[in-house]
Amino acid sequence: MKETKLTILFADVCGSTKLYETLGDSVARDTVAKCVSIMGEETKRQSGRVVKTIGDEVMSVFEDPSAAADAASGMQERISSGLVVQGKSIAIRVGFHFGPVIVEADGDVYGDAVNTAARMAGQAKAGQTLTTSATSEKLSDVWKASTRQIDRAAVKGKKDEIDMIELLWQREDVTRMSTSFKPSGGAETKKAKLYLRYRDQSVEVNELNSSVVMGRADENDLVVKNTLISRLHARIEYRKGNFVLVDQSINGTYVRTSSGEELFVRRDNYPIKGSGIIGLGQRLPPESPDAISFNSEE
Repeated sequence: MKETKLTILFADVCGSTKLYETLGDSVARDTVAKCVSIMGEETKRQSGRVVKTIGDEVMSVFEDPSAAADAASGMQERISSGLVVQGKSIAIRVGFHFGPVIVEADGDVYGDAVNTAARMAGQAKAGQTLTTSATSEKLSDVWKASTRQIDRAAVKGKKDEIDMIELLWQREDVTRMSTSFKPSGGAETKKAKLYLRYRDQSVEVNELNSSVVMGRADENDLVVKNTLISRLHARIEYRKGNFVLVDQSINGTYVRTSSGEELFVRRDNYPIKGSGIIGLGQRLPPESPDAISFNSEE
């Protein structure tokens, strides 16, 4: 048993009881199982851990509140925006909170933060993600710009009500944020650098500037205007001396290395090194003015 601080996230399927009435036991069971599976996938995609599943609910933990926000957004996009069964739209609600917890030897988590996160999920409506004002202050700047206070709520064990903050995760309302991964430090951490260039724009990814975002929205670090490109299309992250491409777009990201290797990444992560070009939303030849060039230096 140990005490630490984590971000606790709860997500559950809205109206699951009614699903059994309208879809039938077999289809409803499979639908709920699919939702739970997606919740787990998005948790792991953002370096989180599924603590447990109870029926149609998943409890996950993350070290970084922004990673929890990314995971919640991914869950909502894939389920509340994308999952339809027999003509019926499926929706989930999500709540999370960062705070002190006790982690048991078996991996279960207890504490005040757990109760608060559960309360946020309980207050959320279908397709909604809620967090606390204290947690929202720890989010990345992009996510902070994509929140709004909606209400106050009483939480068991707390004297005063707390402010509830909604994350505007819908693509038409918000640019998805990028999670900042902090290097662990120490002698084993390499002081690597990755240079990205697009036309007259250039940016360096390194230990201090550990996340660079690319897309068509003006708030990105590299702004690339094209109808095939999502507002916040992809990002490059520095992780302990290595670099990882994280795609979060509709049309995916193409990478071509200087050695001729080609790969396609969509809603997934992939390590990149050496040099080459990146095509957001489309495959591009090396000489294309729309290509983003990259070159790593260790």
